[in-house]
Amino acid sequence: MTNKLTQEEAEARRLKILTAARWCFLNFGFSKTSLDDIAKRASISRTLLYRTFKDKEDIFTAVFADWLVSRHPAAKAAAAAAGTPGDRLLDVCRLMVIEPYADMVGAPMAGEFFDVCERLDPEIEALHRQVARQCVARILGGDDAAAEVFLLALDGLLTDEPTTTVLERRVQLLTARFAPSSNKRK
Repeated sequence: MTNKLTQEEAEARRLKILTAARWCFLNFGFSKTSLDDIAKRASISRTLLYRTFKDKEDIFTAVFADWLVSRHPAAKAAAAAAGTPGDRLLDVCRLMVIEPYADMVGAPMAGEFFDVCERLDPEIEALHRQVARQCVARILGGDDAAAEVFLLALDGLLTDEPTTTVLERRVQLLTARFAPSSNKRK
């Protein structure tokens, strides 16, 4: 007798798997993470894992999409919200860069995470970049060139893998250069 999951139970299982998989990918890397590792971390059987995802690549792509693409509506809302351009730009950066980075910082295989996603599903990475550029351009008065320069500078802030606190301060300085804010130095 097979128990049919409710939609809420199926979604809860899916999120549990994605959380476990993200931890495994960030700590073991893509190639060294096994489906058994993910199932064990999620406290489910490998059979249940296969009922939700077809393979490890499917799980990895879902992790990336859930973790980053799910932030797009909030980022778009922040870009369109009331407030100074600087405050809105900082909010978008927190949603799309700082918060995900905080989840990754210190994980042994964090540096590999984006590279693997770009290789497995370049459309997700491209979509994330496109939404970021659209949000920044909206805040900067529709200036796509300035938005691209801002995002390139933002990428540069991550190269030495700073702490989250240092990254937050750097982003505050960068946003202050591109858009005025009511928040002065903290």
